[in-house]
Amino acid sequence: MTKLALEKLEGYTPFPGPVVTVIMDGVGVGAKDESDGVAMAYTPVLDELLKGDLVGILKAHGTAVGLPSDGDMGNSEVGHNALGAGRVFSQGAKLVNEAIGSGNIFSGKSWQAIQKRVAQGGALHFIGLVSDGNVHSNIEQLNMLLDQCHKEGFPTVRVHGLLDGRDVAPKSGLEFFGPLEEKLTALSGSGTDTDYCIASGGGRMVVTMDRYEADWTIVERGWQAHVLGEGRQFSSACEAIRTYYEEDPAITDQYMDSFVIARDGKPVGTIEDGDAVVLFNFRGDRAIELSRAFDEKDFDAFDRVRRPDVFYAGLMQYDGDAQIPTSYLVEPPAIDRTVGDYLCSAGVTSYAISETQKFGHVTYFWNGNKSGYIDETLEEYVEVPSDKITFDLRPWMKAAEITDLLIEAIKSGKYKNIRVNYANGDMVGHTGVPVSVRIAVETVDLMLSRMLPVLEEVGGAALITADHGNADCMYTEKNGERTPMVAHTKNPVPFIVKDYSRCNSFALSGVEKPGLANVAATVLNLLGYVAPADYEGSLLQLS
Repeated sequence: MTKLALEKLEGYTPFPGPVVTVIMDGVGVGAKDESDGVAMAYTPVLDELLKGDLVGILKAHGTAVGLPSDGDMGNSEVGHNALGAGRVFSQGAKLVNEAIGSGNIFSGKSWQAIQKRVAQGGALHFIGLVSDGNVHSNIEQLNMLLDQCHKEGFPTVRVHGLLDGRDVAPKSGLEFFGPLEEKLTALSGSGTDTDYCIASGGGRMVVTMDRYEADWTIVERGWQAHVLGEGRQFSSACEAIRTYYEEDPAITDQYMDSFVIARDGKPVGTIEDGDAVVLFNFRGDRAIELSRAFDEKDFDAFDRVRRPDVFYAGLMQYDGDAQIPTSYLVEPPAIDRTVGDYLCSAGVTSYAISETQKFGHVTYFWNGNKSGYIDETLEEYVEVPSDKITFDLRPWMKAAEITDLLIEAIKSGKYKNIRVNYANGDMVGHTGVPVSVRIAVETVDLMLSRMLPVLEEVGGAALITADHGNADCMYTEKNGERTPMVAHTKNPVPFIVKDYSRCNSFALSGVEKPGLANVAATVLNLLGYVAPADYEGSLLQLS
């Protein structure tokens, strides 16, 4: 690791306890009405904290986290990138849009490899989330890729589309799959010898898009549908979606079972030797496992039955350190000199903890999309296994177990820099079940009531914030009808510092338009260091 230098903060007095950064995932600052799950929850600790002097709000979406526009909601990945990097990098959709707009995506070696497979008679398969949520994917990017395929005369293209219902309205699948099927039909019937269609699909939370190895059966279900052509058969994706809606009116898109499109009883798009496959999601966490299933020769997470000889590429490389996948269309953001890099160079001990659903966020994403430890002699990362059920049924999730371990770490005196992610507000917020959302928020508040007194005992300091909003809007209302809101919000998030050390006198620094990227410099100040000159400014100053 390259040695990075940090200057000591003049006038700063060291204190005995650690600095604990708490990310209340998905807890934004909402409208404070009945739709606001944070406001409706019983949160006496958070309410009292918000009366303090070192309090504010942070922008956590759009350009503040490197997304194309302020119309784009934030997400946990770009949020934790910004929190850990201290700077704003072009992210996800913006990177892909730039690559497509410039044409660079179609001149790279991966696209050339796809062209070679197609020229030799192979089909091109696109797998990914079909929506405009702009968190994992964007349907417009898929449309542009399809247009390029048609422009180049690719004869056979198949789309294996996953329903969203999480970053968009819970039952909006037909709004995306209907136009997509029409587009594919038009491309097939435009006077060229082409055959473009949807081949398979399913809901993102039960088909293909698992993360952090929480439940490999989700990926196996996707493999069976996309690769093997095994699943309930329909004549079109829209027919499948309508049928599932009719059979279970309570079902939402994200939990829809897999389906396979067939002609004369035969699947139209199994993935075979000689084909090419592109995973068109740009976000990494729910793309890594499928990528491993295609890329790895020695693979034992589930029985693949057969592993076709294909050229496989991700839209981006989802894990740079582990090189997953080995081939990709767009270069990921190069995030260097994270706050973790600086603290390890300074010899500061660190501890990071969350449950499986957000463990990668306080490690991989916080560290600039890098796997593993920066310096394992100085750091400890702890993952608490998540439940494998829908989180509305257990909205407390693993918060208590996390807090038990967090308290042990604080009391141990071994760590000066601690960070924890409570996943409840986000994961339960995505279910859209109001009573569960309120319990999730109340759980996090209860955990603060357990942890903060211990931090006070050892003379530490807490920085409490969130990575984006979610629980702060449980539903939208139009003409008296309420629709569950399961996506992230574009609301700001809270910023709270509680300094129990009483060794220094901090005041707000008055940063204009503060965002998540200002947190890294703030953590460095709380630890007694001057932030690097190119970091976004600290939200605190010694007074």
